[in-house]
Amino acid sequence: MGRKGWAGSPPANDAEARKRIIDTTSRLVDRRGAAQTTVSDIADALGITRRTVYRYFTGTDELFTAVAEMALGSFVAETGRLVADLDATDQLVEVMAYIIERLPHEPQLALLLANDRSNMFSRAMLTSDVIARCRTMLQHAQINWDQFGFDEATMDELVEFLLRFIQSMVIAPPDPPRSGAQLRAYLHRWIGPALGAR
Repeated sequence: MGRKGWAGSPPANDAEARKRIIDTTSRLVDRRGAAQTTVSDIADALGITRRTVYRYFTGTDELFTAVAEMALGSFVAETGRLVADLDATDQLVEVMAYIIERLPHEPQLALLLANDRSNMFSRAMLTSDVIARCRTMLQHAQINWDQFGFDEATMDELVEFLLRFIQSMVIAPPDPPRSGAQLRAYLHRWIGPALGAR
């Protein structure tokens, strides 16, 4: 694929070109919001044409999904710092509550929650890569998973269960909304048995 333009600094290869487009889109969405970010804005910021952007992404849905998947990976990793010195159930409850409360307010992730993109959000949140990242995060938590009878396969099932739970709470939140304390009590009531039922 052609790599002319790029404000005088063309990328070395197609992978770098895609990364630059994704990074620039992410910055623009963070600064302006998704509704005010267009392919023309992205192209202008990179010193390329819209046509060049479309060489690397079939459309805005594919581009915005790539941005959101990148943000989701970083967001999941960030939640790991929240759970020091908590028992297993409290760790999972706190991580889930944090994700449920913050996910709709993260500009890049909001791309996947807007308009008709909820199906893409569902798919992106449950990819094998996301499940693997979440499993790694849980395995590095201060939880004795052997005590609960979890191996790698059942860890993946637990992650899938937690992600599907989070997904439903974000896409179809309760009305009226729960307070932080109510949300944590609700999660504790149902996450505790999931850990103990092994």
